Amino acid sequence: MLEKARYIVVEGPIGAGKTTLARRLAERLNADTLLENPAANPFLGRFYQNMERWGLPTQIAFLFQRSEQLAAAPHDPHRRLVSDFLIDKDPLFAELNLAEDELKLYRQLYEHLKPSVQKPDLVIYLQAQPDILIDRVRKRGVESERKISEPYLQRVAESYATFFHHYDAAPLFIVNAESLNPVDKEEDFELLFSRLHAMRSYREFFGYAG
Repeated sequence: MLEKARYIVVEGPIGAGKTTLARRLAERLNADTLLENPAANPFLGRFYQNMERWGLPTQIAFLFQRSEQLAAAPHDPHRRLVSDFLIDKDPLFAELNLAEDELKLYRQLYEHLKPSVQKPDLVIYLQAQPDILIDRVRKRGVESERKISEPYLQRVAESYATFFHHYDAAPLFIVNAESLNPVDKEEDFELLFSRLHAMRSYREFFGYAG
């Protein structure tokens, strides 16, 4: 599966390590990267302080950012691309954070702005419980994330689990990012890389995935 994959996406909730893993995979595969830039969202810090007030502008800013990134992404058939976001997952946070009328507006914008892009050849989903996620978020010390609460991460993790339980648009490799840490542990990364090479099914689990 990995040998033929040209467009690979690493996904997971806040603190799962998707961006770091995407960079490591891209380096190993000599691939280009397409990475989110949360620091460029001017509303994000305020959102974590007052989610009800700042949910809509935060979500719209991310939608514009991701749509523009995908539209401008390189399309060299001879180069691989590794990304740390899946545009199909974008509504997940809108459904989690927006009131009904705001969600209706967001969905209209989403349908209008969502670029027509190829589906990934492989999606890697990093799965972890909220206590693990909150610990990793605190350790990385990003200022805008200081106000993230464990109950909010619980809701995010549950929404991700539901989304990927039903996801079938591309081959899916689910990684238990609690018992395995391919971001910080070299031996776990090498094991992950080996298992990706050996992947043959459309949907596989690496480690205990619940």
